[in-house]
Amino acid sequence: MTGNNHTPVTVLGIGSMGRAVAAAFLAAGHPVTVWNRSPERAAALVEHGAVHALSIEDAVAASPVIISVLTGFDATLHALAPAAGALAGRTVVTLNSGSPAGARAVAAWVTARDARFLGGAIKNVPAAVGDSDTLLYFGGDRANFDATADTLRVLGGEIVHLGPEPDLAALYEAAVGATLLPALLGFFEGAAVLATRGIPAAAMVPYSRKWLQMIESLLPLLAEEIDTADYTKLGSSVALFHDSLPEDQALAAETGVDMSWHAPMHDLLRRAIAEGYGEQSISALYEVIRKPAA
Repeated sequence: MTGNNHTPVTVLGIGSMGRAVAAAFLAAGHPVTVWNRSPERAAALVEHGAVHALSIEDAVAASPVIISVLTGFDATLHALAPAAGALAGRTVVTLNSGSPAGARAVAAWVTARDARFLGGAIKNVPAAVGDSDTLLYFGGDRANFDATADTLRVLGGEIVHLGPEPDLAALYEAAVGATLLPALLGFFEGAAVLATRGIPAAAMVPYSRKWLQMIESLLPLLAEEIDTADYTKLGSSVALFHDSLPEDQALAAETGVDMSWHAPMHDLLRRAIAEGYGEQSISALYEVIRKPAA
């Protein structure tokens, strides 16, 4: 499967991401078979040249590369179970969400049936699948990755092998994805604060973008402090954040915006102060987070 030889692929699951994955392969000239529990979702892809397999057995038999974009690892196992006997010699690639333990379970099940496994993730929205700046990363046997990389490269411009462990993509998804909801909640809260003055959310987008770029620029230094356990370089201390807690409470009272989601963060700051990290960089919160609360 080396070289851009238009390897046939089967895509399991044609929700928004699955449709984007299948469409990218079709656009690149690959024979594409699709399967979904709701067959009506296949119609648009069939119009563009995909083959709709009515059974999972037919879907697996159609291609040497099987890409699961189902809702999770349990769903992937459940869907593939009836086709277990047809998996030998094929490569199963998961692009679904789920825990590292789930990825390991699917990998063990797949390899026990003489098939190959790669656990992956697409780091972008469905509309960006296939774009040159879209990143995908994978965990699993390096030889399997190398044999499949040219096929997978259809989905994005940057394809990374994280290492031989099959659960690494799921692990990185959990680690990298941890920033998403807090960042979004912060934006939503900011929009709610501005709305109390009749200001639209769009007005803060240029400034939020600059703020996020500043945070991005700090990530290497934050990582260095964590990796060396030297929390003295950043300059923004735990105490500085802790001392601003009354300002949070005052803003909530003034605007009437629900800021109750701050409570766990406030608890972390109080624990860090109690454990003696007050004069350390805010990245010292890592030492508190990595231990369960008493």
